Amino acid sequence: MKPFFNISRFNGLLHSLNRVRVHPILNQRSRYLSQISHENVETHPWESMEGLMRCSANYFPLTPISFLDRAAKVFRDRTSVVYGSSVKFTWEETQNRCLKMASALSQLGISRGDVVATLAPNVPAVQELHFAVPMAGAVLCTLNTRHDSAMVSVLLRHSEAKIIFVDQQLFEVAQGALDLLADAKTKPLLILIPDPENLPPPVAAPNVHEYETLLASGRDDFAIKWPLTEFDPISVNYTSGTTSHPKGVVYNHRGAYLNAIATPYTHEMGSMPTYLWTVPMFHCNGWSLTWGVAALGGTNVCLRRVSPKEIFENISLHKVTHMSAAPTVMNMIVNSPKSDRKPLPHKVEITTGGSPPPPHIISKMEELGFSVSHIYGLTEIHGPCMSCLHQPEWESLPPDERFALKARQGVEHFFTQGIDIRDPDTMERVLDDGKTLGEIMIKGNTVMSGYLKNVKATEEAFRGGWFHTGDLAVRHPDGYIEVKDRMKDIIISGGENICSVEVERVLVSHPAVFEAAVVARPDDHWGQTPCAFVKLKEGFSLGSEDIINFCRDHLPHYMAPRTVIFEDLPTTSTGKIQKFVLREKAKALGSLCQIKREIAV
Repeated sequence: MKPFFNISRFNGLLHSLNRVRVHPILNQRSRYLSQISHENVETHPWESMEGLMRCSANYFPLTPISFLDRAAKVFRDRTSVVYGSSVKFTWEETQNRCLKMASALSQLGISRGDVVATLAPNVPAVQELHFAVPMAGAVLCTLNTRHDSAMVSVLLRHSEAKIIFVDQQLFEVAQGALDLLADAKTKPLLILIPDPENLPPPVAAPNVHEYETLLASGRDDFAIKWPLTEFDPISVNYTSGTTSHPKGVVYNHRGAYLNAIATPYTHEMGSMPTYLWTVPMFHCNGWSLTWGVAALGGTNVCLRRVSPKEIFENISLHKVTHMSAAPTVMNMIVNSPKSDRKPLPHKVEITTGGSPPPPHIISKMEELGFSVSHIYGLTEIHGPCMSCLHQPEWESLPPDERFALKARQGVEHFFTQGIDIRDPDTMERVLDDGKTLGEIMIKGNTVMSGYLKNVKATEEAFRGGWFHTGDLAVRHPDGYIEVKDRMKDIIISGGENICSVEVERVLVSHPAVFEAAVVARPDDHWGQTPCAFVKLKEGFSLGSEDIINFCRDHLPHYMAPRTVIFEDLPTTSTGKIQKFVLREKAKALGSLCQIKREIAV
C-alpha cells in the first residue's frame, strides 16, 4: 500500500521511545510521523535516575481490547449484550465468543495489518467484532449501512479488506459490491451475519460463510495478538458522507483506549450502565463506546432500527440508563405520537452531537424525562472530544438562558491536549469574546493517525501542528466553545457573513417546522442568498412567504431566507443533514435576481 505519511529525515540517534513504527496497513517500513529536528528532541529524565527500568512488568501498549479481559473477570456473570428476545450474553460468554472469532479469523489467514470490514447495523456481532478483529491483530473497517453497492465496492477496494461481515438484510448490497470487484486481484471473503429476530437467512451461496458456524470453528484459548506499539492501527473509519468524498480515517490503539475512557465520562456514566445503541456502531466505532461500555461492565442493548417507539420500549424493558442521539433523533422523539411513548422508569441520560441542537429541543426532551448533555466531535478525533460540562450555577438561571448555555459545545475532555479557536490563515488565537469567529483546532492523543493513502489530505489536516476541523466557532469569556458553522456552509451575502446554523435555529423554532437546513444559493447581485430546505410537521401547511416573514421577525432581514423549498431532507445514518446534496440543488436554481429580471421582462 502507498504510505500516507511523509518520511522525515533525522541525522542522529533517537531512543526507541521516540520512534513510532507505522503498521503494515500504512507502510511496510518504519517512518516518523512528523518533522523531527535536533531542536525538538528531548532526553528522557527517567533514564538519568539510577535504578529505574521500563519492562513488561510496568509497561504495556495501551489498547481497548484489554477492557474485555477485565470485564470477563470483574463482571463475569453480568449481562454484556441484549438483542430482542433471542440474544442475551454475559461478559464471560462475550469474551469466549470474541476469542473464538479471533481464532477463526486467524485460521482463515488473517494476520497483523489485514483489514476486516463489516456492513451491518447495531447487532451483537458488530459489538463482538470490535474486540475479535483487533485481538487477531487485524484492523476493523465498519462501513456505513446506507451505502449502495457502488460505494461499498469503492471502500472495499480502497481499504483492501480481506473479509467482509454482512448482515443478512444487506446481503444483496454486499454481493453487488463484490460483483463490481470482478477485476480485483482478490475479493473479500463474505461472512453472513444471520438475524434471529427477523427473516430466515438467504440461500447459501458459494464462498459465503455463516457467522455462528465460523465462530464455532475457533478456539477459546486463542493467544491474543496484542499490538506491538500503541500506534498500531485498530480501525479505519470512512467519513460519514456529509461531504461527497469519504476519506479513510485511521485510529490507533492508544487513541481508541483513551477515548473509550473519556467518552463514558462525558456521558456521565458510572459503573455497570445500561446503554441503548441508537448511534451506529459503524460511526467512529460507536463514539468509542463499543469498547467503553466494556470498561465499565455495562450492558449493550442492541437496536437494529431507530424509532421513537423502539426507543421507549427498550428503555422501559431493559431499564436503560444512557443513550446517544443526533439532534434529528431527538426531534423524532419530541414529535412522536403519545401512543409510541412510555413513561421512563427513571431519568435517562442522553448525549447529543453531530450538529448544534436547538435549545427548544433540549427543553422538550427534558420535559419527557431525559437529561440532555451536548458533545462535539468528528470522525478524525475518535468521535467526542468536547462536552458542555454542566455548571451548578446554571440551575438558577431562567430556562431559556439555561438551555442556550447547554446547547454550546463546551470544553475539551481530559485526554485532549488542547482545543483552540484560531485564525486558519495566521494561526493566531482569536479573542475569547463570544463574537470573534475562528476555526476549531485540536491536538492530542485522540487525534487520528491520518487519512489512509492520502498524503495531501493528511498534511493539510495537520497544518501548523494542529488538526484543522473546518468548523467555525467562538469561545465565550467563560471558556466554553460554541460552533457557529462549517467553513464551507458560511453564506456570504452582500459582504455579510451569515451562519446557516443561526438561521436554522430560528426555522426549527416555528411550531410547524419539523426540520430545516440552510445553504447558499448563487446570486448575481448579492453573491449568495440563504436558501432554506424545510420539512413540515404532519398536518401543517405553510407557504414560502410564511417562513420568510417568520425569519424576518426573528433575524436581521439580510439573514432571512429568500428561497424556501419544502421537501424531506437527505441525511446520513447518524442523522446529519447532507448539505452537499442541498448545495447542489440550490446551485441548480441559479441566481434569484436574474430570475426576477427575466420575469419582469
